[in-house]
Amino acid sequence: MLTLVTADDSPHPRGRPAAGAAFSVSLERGLRILSAFTGNRSVLGIADLARTVGLNKSTTHRYVATLTKLGYIQQDPETRKYFLGPRAADLGFAAIDSMELGKVAGPLLQALADETGCTVSMGLCDGPDVVYVDRRRSARRNAAAMDLNLHVGSRLPAYCTSMGKVLLAFKDAAALRQILDHTDMARRGPKTITNREQLTAALAKVRQSGVAVNDEELAPGLRSFAAPVRDRSGEVVAAVNVAVHLTVAPTAVEALAARIEPPLRRTTAEISRRLGHRP
Repeated sequence: MLTLVTADDSPHPRGRPAAGAAFSVSLERGLRILSAFTGNRSVLGIADLARTVGLNKSTTHRYVATLTKLGYIQQDPETRKYFLGPRAADLGFAAIDSMELGKVAGPLLQALADETGCTVSMGLCDGPDVVYVDRRRSARRNAAAMDLNLHVGSRLPAYCTSMGKVLLAFKDAAALRQILDHTDMARRGPKTITNREQLTAALAKVRQSGVAVNDEELAPGLRSFAAPVRDRSGEVVAAVNVAVHLTVAPTAVEALAARIEPPLRRTTAEISRRLGHRP
């Protein structure tokens, strides 16, 4: 277990000043290993982890084995590298309610849902997936709401969703390549992009236009539009989408975009502004 007491777990470990309360070096090391996984470095090997946290490979492997057994880390059987597991995601979801992003975005997402009459969602990137962190339905009667039985914590493949394409589009080349290497571009809807070169070209258009469109790529009849949310540094930290089904909005995608994109862009710009972003 992570809390096994060793000589390093003394209240005043070598090289570390006393902090008043007892300090567990073992726990700190485990948390440092978890913290090594970031959006740009979501898949790491033992050597990468050892170098990042400043431990030897044998010690790092012991901690990683424990975290893997507990479900905080998972291993790719082919590459033997590691990535964050479901228990780590659970901790993240538990923290969402207290995040600045959630507090800032919630009322604005609801206003966007009410204005458009559509279902509005916000998602974050986790490797090849987009993770739903907020989802709002319109209070308007006869709203064009779209529900795929999704909820906070749901995951969908990034390559075939509008939010996912936004989040992928603004990754640096190395991070994007790594994510796509772990993506099974299976056909999910009648217009799913299953070719990596075509997806890369589509992502370039998203970067240029600032909006991603999903036209029946995830499921038949489903269309959605997404735009990025940026923090004070200008980094894309989330995406917001507006989803609608052809059965309730059987118009051409261009006509639907003309109605949906302006309030979507306005909403994501305001969320970004409240997070400190200044274009």
